[in-house]
Amino acid sequence: MTLHQVPGRLVTIADVAREAQVGESTVSRVLRGQGSYSKRAGERVLEAAARLGYVPNRLAGSLAGNADSVGSQLVGVVIPSLTNIVFPDLLRGLTGDLDTTGFQSVIGVSDYDPAREETLVESLLSWRPSALVLTGLEHTALTVTRLRAAGIRIVEMIDTDGPGLDIVVGFSNRAVGHASARHLIERGYRRIGYVGHDLSQDLRAAKRFAGFEAALREAGLSLHSQELVFDRSSAAVGRAALEALMARAPDTDAVYFSNDDMALGGYFGCLGRGWAVPGRVALFGCHALDITAAMPQPLSTMRTPRLEIGRAAARSLADGAPAGTIDLGFELCQGATA
Repeated sequence: MTLHQVPGRLVTIADVAREAQVGESTVSRVLRGQGSYSKRAGERVLEAAARLGYVPNRLAGSLAGNADSVGSQLVGVVIPSLTNIVFPDLLRGLTGDLDTTGFQSVIGVSDYDPAREETLVESLLSWRPSALVLTGLEHTALTVTRLRAAGIRIVEMIDTDGPGLDIVVGFSNRAVGHASARHLIERGYRRIGYVGHDLSQDLRAAKRFAGFEAALREAGLSLHSQELVFDRSSAAVGRAALEALMARAPDTDAVYFSNDDMALGGYFGCLGRGWAVPGRVALFGCHALDITAAMPQPLSTMRTPRLEIGRAAARSLADGAPAGTIDLGFELCQGATA
């Protein structure tokens, strides 16, 4: 089986040679770092390759005569984390459906670092996959150039707030944040705080936060307190952050967390300190992880369709879906903490 390809042509060594105004053999030597060539020729070749988004074909040298058949069975996947259960859920949906079509997933983890994603995309493209699946809509300029030059299907998952390169599957993070704030406001909370991690790193959390603040402004409110931590999201980090926020602003009556991991930790902190939830402080998360539904008081949160997103991404590739956005929405889980 072959995945449906996007219109366009793969950038080749011949294209790089024409752009750099050198011979193809010179391009080959420069890109392999072998043989003789002038410093100026090397610079021209590398500059031309970057402008065109050219990525060397790793299969051509290692699997001569079989490159097309091997590469066509690969789907490259880049996610930002394996410690946040959101992304293993995405992978479970994606790879489960891809496996039934005979394709193999090759997975890289970027740690929310755009430069690392750039390196991973280059590496994956060098194996000439049939498609690439990425997380989010924001990438470096060089990553975008390479993706557009690859001539393969591209799926961007879990965010619909912005233009995509090809197929976009997910939900509006801004709308999730906006709806979360509306719920807290409608429940009567007015001194609302926020606990989250580095918003310059997790751009989807930043979009949710922007939607949350927009809803507060519409209601004539502003954020009452905030605690940002520059560490990986975890229950322990969430607990420490909530305690720090409440020490600084003890009259806070509700806290919105960037995700359920941190909200779970905040709940543990409240139990440890004897704070009534939601009597002393209300807690609201995001993503509706299974573990937060099993809390003594189920967490108030937003359910995001992670498995369904992964499955829809796989189906869109296998079925040759047209370029565009597939918005799977989200659902309020009222819970008992807000």
